[in-house]
Amino acid sequence: MGRHDGKVALVTGAAQGIGLGIVCRLVADGARVVALDVKEEELTEVCAEFGDAVVPVVGDVADESVCSAAVARCVEEFGSIDLVAANAGIALARPFLQLDPEHWRRHQSINVDGAFWCVLHAARAMADVGRPGSMVITCSVNGFDVEETMTAYNVSKGALLTLVRSAAIDLGRHAIRVNGIAPGVIDTPITAMIVKNPDLAPNYLKTIPLGRFGEPSDVADVVSWLLSDEARYVTGQTVVVDGGQTLGITGELDTSFSEK
Repeated sequence: MGRHDGKVALVTGAAQGIGLGIVCRLVADGARVVALDVKEEELTEVCAEFGDAVVPVVGDVADESVCSAAVARCVEEFGSIDLVAANAGIALARPFLQLDPEHWRRHQSINVDGAFWCVLHAARAMADVGRPGSMVITCSVNGFDVEETMTAYNVSKGALLTLVRSAAIDLGRHAIRVNGIAPGVIDTPITAMIVKNPDLAPNYLKTIPLGRFGEPSDVADVVSWLLSDEARYVTGQTVVVDGGQTLGITGELDTSFSEK
């Protein structure tokens, strides 16, 4: 039997990158999935590969009604909702002194509000029928270690760390677990400016002890575990998946002084 046989999941930001990796892993583990993304063409193409196991829903998670409808679609199509991977997000660089309301609000509405609405409406659907559930919110290492020119993104991901803990402490009495995942540099379209840059990539790799950029599957494997009964006593935690990047100072340093 698969890890998630008989379970129904909602995955946001499902058309590419980490979200697509999560969809692939959950389907492989036996789940049926409602996949939500704003990119209609890419989403339709992706979902076609999974047949009846994945149902596409097109919409922006910043809109509460879209999140509510996606949760309802899980119940309509598959009879329940058991799992949520609130993954949708954006990350756009802009120097602090050039920040404007639109840039700021867009990051908060997609990254924070979008995760919140999905968790809230899914939790209500689960609690209304007394059904236990499990959710994972995609945070980021930027929530711990901020990055230059990424203020709006950094703040949004810091907020998600608190959302994970806040939702978990309230929803535990309903047998609903909420955890987070904090990826480092994962090879996705959103990090192409780093991963595909022949000048920048080598410098980034020097900061990662495992010596490589992550793949969506590296994150999806951990998400699948957190959502599963194997992690049944884990809630309110955020697991870092960054190849060791946030462990401390790394690089080609002269450490011979330590032997003198």
